[in-house]
Amino acid sequence: MEIERQPFIACVSPEQLRKEKEKARELRRAQWWKRQTARGECYYCHKKVPPAELTMDHIVALIRGGKSTRGNTVPACKECNGRKKYLLPIEWDEYMQKTVKSEERSEE
Repeated sequence: MEIERQPFIACVSPEQLRKEKEKARELRRAQWWKRQTARGECYYCHKKVPPAELTMDHIVALIRGGKSTRGNTVPACKECNGRKKYLLPIEWDEYMQKTVKSEERSEE
């Protein structure tokens, strides 16, 4: 029997979210972020993407208590960022494993 997990959402105030989003905007303007995106590679799927199309993903999402710091942000393609949403790294790995298994079954 598989137990369905409900995502943990931290109690983050609207004010905290606003501050973290502002920090993210500042990070995107930083030379550090420009170097990260210049590689043109998604952190998750490693697909080559034009640097301007990479988005900033928070490894631990803001709504789960994550911060807008260099250690918690990575360049991601829009597809991966949209599919990952608020998942933690371990949850994302589980999701991707299920996706790959599902795709393999459909090819058989």
